[in-house]
Amino acid sequence: MSEAERLKATVYVGGLDQAVTAHTLTEAFLPFGEIVDISLPKPDLPSSTDLHRGFGYVEFEFPQDAKEAIDNMDGSELYGRTIKVAAAKPQKDSNEGLGSKTAIWEQEGYLAQHAVSEEDRLAAEEARLGANGRPEDPMQGLEGLDVAGPKPE
Repeated sequence: MSEAERLKATVYVGGLDQAVTAHTLTEAFLPFGEIVDISLPKPDLPSSTDLHRGFGYVEFEFPQDAKEAIDNMDGSELYGRTIKVAAAKPQKDSNEGLGSKTAIWEQEGYLAQHAVSEEDRLAAEEARLGANGRPEDPMQGLEGLDVAGPKPE
């Protein structure tokens, strides 16, 4: 099964009580189809007393089973808490986009996406030089700005 097919057959289950285990999720989601895998991510801090982070993933054998589980279990109650069941999304790469530890211009694909063609670069240079072929004086039009106060009439 390809990674895309696995993702379609996986559901996210959020809002879980700490008493929920993989066995509990198996019993709750078994009526919707054959379960391939259940994952309950552990907290990032090893000193934490939590058994899991309050969410998990249930992977079914077939994508239609996952859809059936979403339709029937989203908003239901498990151990006194209303759970959120939705299609799982691919994990974001921590080195991509805003908030990553790599400068955006050093990320793969940035230069290819934002590269300027030689034709566009030349057109911008021509526009900057202006009609007479010389660079425009950036100080032009600033005469009289060295005097403070209202302009004399």
